[in-house]
Amino acid sequence: MDRIYSINGPVVKVKASKSFSMTEMVYVGNKRLISEVINVSSDFTTIQVYEGTTGLMPGEPVVGTGAAMSALLGPGIITNIFDGIERPLRALADLTGAFIGDGAEVSPLDTERKFKVTMTVKPGDRLSAGEVYCTCPETPVVTHKCMLSPLSKGGEVVWTAPDGEYTINDTVCKIRTAEGSEEELTLCQRWPIRTPRPSKERLPIDRPLVTGQRVIDTIAPIAKGGTAAIPGGFGTGKTMTQHQLAKWCDADIIVYIGCGERGNEMTQVLEEFTELIDPRTDRPLTDRTVLIANTSNMPVAAREASIYTGITLAEYYRDMGYHIAIMADSTSRWAEALRELSGRLEEMPAEEGFPAYLPSRISEFYERAGYVKTLGGSEGSVSIIGAVSPQGSDFSEPVTQNTKRFVRCFWALDKSLAYARHYPAINWNDSYSEYTDDLAAYYKANVAEDFMQVRQDIANILNRENSLMEIVKLMGADVLPDDQKLLIETARAVRVGFLQQNAYHKDDTYVPLAKQYKMMKLILKFYELGGRALDNGSPISAVTGTGWVEKLIKLKYDIPNDKPELFDSYSKQMEQDFNALISGGEPVGA
Repeated sequence: MDRIYSINGPVVKVKASKSFSMTEMVYVGNKRLISEVINVSSDFTTIQVYEGTTGLMPGEPVVGTGAAMSALLGPGIITNIFDGIERPLRALADLTGAFIGDGAEVSPLDTERKFKVTMTVKPGDRLSAGEVYCTCPETPVVTHKCMLSPLSKGGEVVWTAPDGEYTINDTVCKIRTAEGSEEELTLCQRWPIRTPRPSKERLPIDRPLVTGQRVIDTIAPIAKGGTAAIPGGFGTGKTMTQHQLAKWCDADIIVYIGCGERGNEMTQVLEEFTELIDPRTDRPLTDRTVLIANTSNMPVAAREASIYTGITLAEYYRDMGYHIAIMADSTSRWAEALRELSGRLEEMPAEEGFPAYLPSRISEFYERAGYVKTLGGSEGSVSIIGAVSPQGSDFSEPVTQNTKRFVRCFWALDKSLAYARHYPAINWNDSYSEYTDDLAAYYKANVAEDFMQVRQDIANILNRENSLMEIVKLMGADVLPDDQKLLIETARAVRVGFLQQNAYHKDDTYVPLAKQYKMMKLILKFYELGGRALDNGSPISAVTGTGWVEKLIKLKYDIPNDKPELFDSYSKQMEQDFNALISGGEPVGA
């Protein structure tokens, strides 16, 4: 029997043992604490414990399982809330009360709940890895597809259960492998959390993850299967932005990972998602949401594992042909957990005390995103949106800089915008997306032929305003010529009327791409007609006196999402007003 030799926080050592292998899941101590082997040598085996080690003593037993740290995958995941190692928090609360007891043994999925199963194969059929053998309604909006594990070699179906109600551990199908052995299939399977699930083929990332947030969809879009980082200091709106994306992005399933966040924030997520009616289904948003909560007072080692648990659940539903969006809040807390464990292991620290392998761990996580053709032949995607919490809003710190290397979309939150109540507080000058060119064909085919050009014109106005503001700060706006004053007024309409959104307004919390395009077109039309009026000799005061800047700012509220035809009447009115101004008359809208 192997026994504990030393304990250092969540790190336990076993002396002179040859019983364990790397990444093996083990049980530590008399309470059988869930743990994982992280280092093996001839002298010591080092183990990280995913539960509290208070009261643990040298000499207590360590028992191996012979398997890697794995997640249980099957119906019952959706609507659930897990901790960082896939223990259901509701079941734990029933078992141990409000505070999680160490060593509490509970199945990740409900083993007594019955699901209405429909078999999709019959005896004589052949099953290969990733193919579906039965389905069941997991929630009113998500159909669960039970697939042959990628670890299985497949074979011929020799028996199937009749359609009916079964628990996750009931055998519903039997196959005979090429070696002649019989394999029993239940509704669930296990998968090692640190191993990416395989796919048949990676597909081009060429369609957007539509969020309804204008600054994202037009200025810095993210693609389905893409990766994005949201860095920002305290109070800049990282969590709020992720909540908004989770509510409105066009993903089929949301996996929300609260990694080291405050408990009250996770409580807010639970309450909001329960109350919010999903606009896609008219059902509670929780019907297509998985929550993983490893709050700041939970064991630090489980925080390190939480994002792997989350991405494994996401890949499982991706393999069913669903599009998944992961909200990881926040990867900085995860990196801090890595740093703490690295310190306990007495590893050589790198920049700011983080371990030298921080970049490779960050890249391993984001590389598990993608748009794929699954082993079963369908298409699915995993999009990862990770929040980063740099101390003091310092984007030069290691986690932000290394994340920036591995993501293709960067939404930089700005403290000054947040304090001015401009939400989303994404700074359009510091943010960027490398997906823009990849998505051009989609926008051209599904929104408008000139969408990309219109988007570029809006971005150019913002860039030119940014340059002019340096002069304005030094010398004031009065020294600028009229055409530059017009540019600044147009940019104000873009910033306040287009980029700023109101999450509490029914028409402004989510805006379809078609309306976003028409809003940009109308702003550009004002800039064009205003320039023409200036060329004709009208002063800038007469152009702003038409009242169109204020009208453009209120456009988002005045034109409902379901009445795009109103843009045409606004456009005609604008033409009439400026034609009157150019011809020397009084604008109708003045």
